[in-house]
Amino acid sequence: MANIVWHRKLRIYLDLTRADLGHEEYEDLLGTVYTMDRMYSARDVPVRERDLQCGGVCQEAGVEAPMFLRVRNGRREAVHERAEDEERHTAPVSDEHKAYQEGILKTAQEGGYRGDSEVRTRVGRSWIQTDTLIEGADGRRIGWEIQLSSAGTDGPRSVRARASKAEKNGITPAWHIDRADYAQRHDSHWTRSDSLPAYVIAKTGDLRVVSGFRALDFWRCDTRAVHPCPHGVRRCGKVHATPTPRSILFDDLVRSTAAGLVVPIQFRTVTKQQRFWVTDADRDRLEELYADDTQLPPAPDATGSADRASYNRPTCKTTRDTVPYSVPTPAPASAAAALPHIPAQPAPSASESATPPVSPVGTVVHGDDPREDAVSFEALISAQQAADCARQRLEQLSSDEERRHQRTVWFDVASQAQAAVTRYAQAKRLNRFEVEQRVRQAAREEAGPQQPGCPNPRPRR
Repeated sequence: MANIVWHRKLRIYLDLTRADLGHEEYEDLLGTVYTMDRMYSARDVPVRERDLQCGGVCQEAGVEAPMFLRVRNGRREAVHERAEDEERHTAPVSDEHKAYQEGILKTAQEGGYRGDSEVRTRVGRSWIQTDTLIEGADGRRIGWEIQLSSAGTDGPRSVRARASKAEKNGITPAWHIDRADYAQRHDSHWTRSDSLPAYVIAKTGDLRVVSGFRALDFWRCDTRAVHPCPHGVRRCGKVHATPTPRSILFDDLVRSTAAGLVVPIQFRTVTKQQRFWVTDADRDRLEELYADDTQLPPAPDATGSADRASYNRPTCKTTRDTVPYSVPTPAPASAAAALPHIPAQPAPSASESATPPVSPVGTVVHGDDPREDAVSFEALISAQQAADCARQRLEQLSSDEERRHQRTVWFDVASQAQAAVTRYAQAKRLNRFEVEQRVRQAAREEAGPQQPGCPNPRPRR
């Protein structure tokens, strides 16, 4: 393609990037030139005998390259008649680009994967060309694009358009660069290394990826959290994920992407959507976090003090945040041993050790230490299954009134389940997040047969 065209009869240059072709003095010059070119085509006049020639690279090289006009996807294009004239506009591949391609193929072959360079793939009526295509495990196809020159952000030949075409054709686009400004763009999953000469890039195992690969840090938004709440509130009590930059060797990245151990994700924030690479374990954990609706309402803050003054008006109404203590049945040794230990948590205040009413999760046992009033691990599973059951029933209702009532029931049951997890973690001195994840996994695995309403709760032993 070319945008600068030489008109032999008018003896002027035509700039197809401008609406007036660069000549304001002529009215509707584009319509006149395009109509004449279509008339030549209708009368089977050869392209070499028409009025248009390449006025850019070909003319500078002293070559007369005949051209014709066409309109594709609303864009004006001047097309070369001969393929060799079109290839003259293609920039030669640099040594650094070749070193990247050869390194990717060599690394993939050492890992047991096949690959090839400059692969053309049909996509509908058009095609895409991939610098290096790797055939990974389980039918996975990784299309590596080495971008060491400028690339646009819009248009059919931009990075966004080429990456979208590759994804539609079952190819996972992997763009690698050596420029820091490209790492700030999110039109594709970029990875970046430092700008190095070809002989350094060719060294196996020495090239390090400094941007584009991250690890996800999962944390609970409570008063002990280090990161600020991404929703802009003080503390919401939910679990959030924060990406942290990590470095990785380029050869390890090539092998891991082909094996499916490193995958691309789109990470949503309040203001934008980021694209980067993470491990498959972090991806699965993030998807579980996004798909987990039972985290609402948030768990009550166990670190709050009951002796502080309240800014709320005095009231005699009961709230859902007041959750009674439950049965302290000893947890199975196998379940407790599988959970990691953390330092001891602070004990609840003296006001919380008062005699509470009976909870649906179990009965109350009074002890000298308030932490002894905890539920068993089996009771936690039953409470989580009850919360899942309430949520499934909500999805089956169509009436607004019924859904409003069932949503209140779901919030009550989920709040009790969250509070029970908190008490269990405090009594056993365990990490609350790990306990919650184990409970939810056990509730899903040990759920009874699916009934028209929801799974049967697990019977308490």
